[in-house]
Amino acid sequence: MSKLILENPSMHHDAKPELFRFAQHHRENPTQAEATLWEALKNKKLKGYKFRRQHPIGIYILDFYCHASKMAIEIDGGYHLTKEQAEKDRNRTLDLERRGIRELRFTNEQIMHDMGEVLELILGNLVVEIVPGTPSAPYPTPYPTPYPTPYP
Repeated sequence: MSKLILENPSMHHDAKPELFRFAQHHRENPTQAEATLWEALKNKKLKGYKFRRQHPIGIYILDFYCHASKMAIEIDGGYHLTKEQAEKDRNRTLDLERRGIRELRFTNEQIMHDMGEVLELILGNLVVEIVPGTPSAPYPTPYPTPYPTPYP
């Protein structure tokens, strides 16, 4: 069982300055799926929740982050389905959970073709509290068929 990391209440969990520069570059050059989801989340459009995009936390840059609910949203391209990347993603999710942050993952295809369901899943998870030692969220990997889940 992993220990929940609560010693660092900072919103960025000691992210290094170079990570902030890299995040700024990503904000200026979003993927199509990131730009599409950002349109639905920015300016508190989703029930008043504030989201940040390309938000540095520790050694990671989160695609989207809601600090009030401690929830990250990641948009995965095809390379996330490789065995090696799936293992890295799993370790990242566990590290974020130790920091008290839930993580939802969606594919590019979900964002581009089923935004209504994506937003319902996000909203449903914004009100769920994380309990140390439990899975990240009720929908830790909401990939629909035919997308294989990278988690066991």
